[in-house]
Amino acid sequence: MPTSKQLSKHVYQVYFGGNWTEVNLKDTVSNISYKTASQKKEGFNSILALTYHIHYFTKVQLRVLEEGILEGKDSESYNHPNITSQSEWEALHKVMWQDAERFTELLEQLPDSILDQPFTDKKYGTYATNLMGLIEHTHYHLGQIIILNKMITQY
Repeated sequence: MPTSKQLSKHVYQVYFGGNWTEVNLKDTVSNISYKTASQKKEGFNSILALTYHIHYFTKVQLRVLEEGILEGKDSESYNHPNITSQSEWEALHKVMWQDAERFTELLEQLPDSILDQPFTDKKYGTYATNLMGLIEHTHYHLGQIIILNKMITQY
């Protein structure tokens, strides 16, 4: 089982870089305009929706690390704000990066002994499975964002 420090490192790297995939959320979405991010391709979520969705679940887990409260709904995870300018898009980024920094700091400090404990309730699995799931989930949607960006800007 990975340690809290290892998990923290993986979360940090998918957000800010340094992983072996050589892609990260910050560099990727920071190079996408709000117009591109808001554009919808038929049958796909927008880049904005995917970005918000990733952040939504990071915020849910951040609250568990901060307060021990698990509160979130899949049905709300795509309910992103209406972004109408580049500055609003960048403001969303700023909050995401701050939350990701805070998340990785708290995760790194988490005692390894808690990783096999229930994630607030045993029906949700363990801390380890939820944290690893967050990393996998972020990589999965990051790949979608990269492909959508290419579909929108190059085709």
